[in-house]
Amino acid sequence: MRESVHTNTSLWSKGMMAVIAAQFLSAFGDNALLFATLALLKAEFYPDWSQPILQMVFVGAYIIFAPFVGQVADSFPKGRGMMFANGLKLLGAASICFGFNPFIGYTLVGVGAAAYSPAKYGILGELTTGDKLVKANGLMESSTIAAILLGSVAGGVLADWHVLVALGVCAVVYGGAVIANLFIPKLPVARPGQSWRFTPMTGSFFNACRVLWRNGETRFSLMGTSMFWGAGVTLRFLLVLWVPVALGITDNATPTYLNAMVAIGIVVGAVAAARLVTLDTVARCMPAGILIGVVVLLFSLQHALLPTYALLILIGILGGFFVVPLNALLQERGKQTVGAGNAIAVQNLGENMAMLLMLGLYSLAVKVGVPVVGIGVGFGALFALAIAGLWVWQRRR
Repeated sequence: MRESVHTNTSLWSKGMMAVIAAQFLSAFGDNALLFATLALLKAEFYPDWSQPILQMVFVGAYIIFAPFVGQVADSFPKGRGMMFANGLKLLGAASICFGFNPFIGYTLVGVGAAAYSPAKYGILGELTTGDKLVKANGLMESSTIAAILLGSVAGGVLADWHVLVALGVCAVVYGGAVIANLFIPKLPVARPGQSWRFTPMTGSFFNACRVLWRNGETRFSLMGTSMFWGAGVTLRFLLVLWVPVALGITDNATPTYLNAMVAIGIVVGAVAAARLVTLDTVARCMPAGILIGVVVLLFSLQHALLPTYALLILIGILGGFFVVPLNALLQERGKQTVGAGNAIAVQNLGENMAMLLMLGLYSLAVKVGVPVVGIGVGFGALFALAIAGLWVWQRRR
């Protein structure tokens, strides 16, 4: 069933700008909170292998709620859904501030993020359409990466000063995101009248999984984005342990600066993708995906700060060029078949299962004593081979 919503084709409408502003604040809070909470774990002497567990409880929420959040996004005005989700993030951050278990608080933030994602991406197809959707995704990714850049640095720098202050700033920023959501226009419900009983809801979700998997284009997008985000979250945690080993630096801020280099690169790559790739030429992004793994391998062997910065910026450029067209392809094809919210929920399931798997393997490797440099080299090589295999498989079908 095709969604029946009224689209505004302007890329710079007030509604689009409100979405971008809300997304920036929400993503800023997510990334600042991660590094602030990691600093809290460090200050309270949690073991190194527990750090990826923090992210695993976050992505676990995506997996558990995947069958439901797509329908929620398509059954209510998406701007209001985004506001409710940011409210859950605010509650989770505030609970950590007040001394509750950080894993429980971060899980609540993960629930909010799981509900937020289908709405934030699904609304793009309701505010714009056609090839402008790629550009809208470029704006969304650029806003997100700018937030990652600033939020990561703010989280690390503030945590070096005072962990509680860093956590408090995260809560305030989530409050700002809730306010920004109020300025998103109340659009018509995309897919009204769906059943809220458990069996039909889960049946509808898994039917959406089957529909998207059977379509060659959406299957290609789902696999590519899952590999990318699984790799991205692992790289983020790898940096936290790699910096003191390879560079001899032990503060909280340096890993955030390095994550910021990736963020800068992704902004550049997203802009390039918006200009050079359309829905009909999505395959142009695949060589960039292969090169991500090659550059990660080279990065893992570095022992000086300057080449490390350069290589991480390059990883970001390749990443932005790779993932933006794949996101746009899934949104457009998903909107025409199972609904944009359901399509993004299915994508979230794949991406977060990949994250959970890769983080679990990473945590295990750290726990059994595999050298951090060895983890990075092996990870980069495997990622390059996986994307190359996906590209060959897609071209043969």
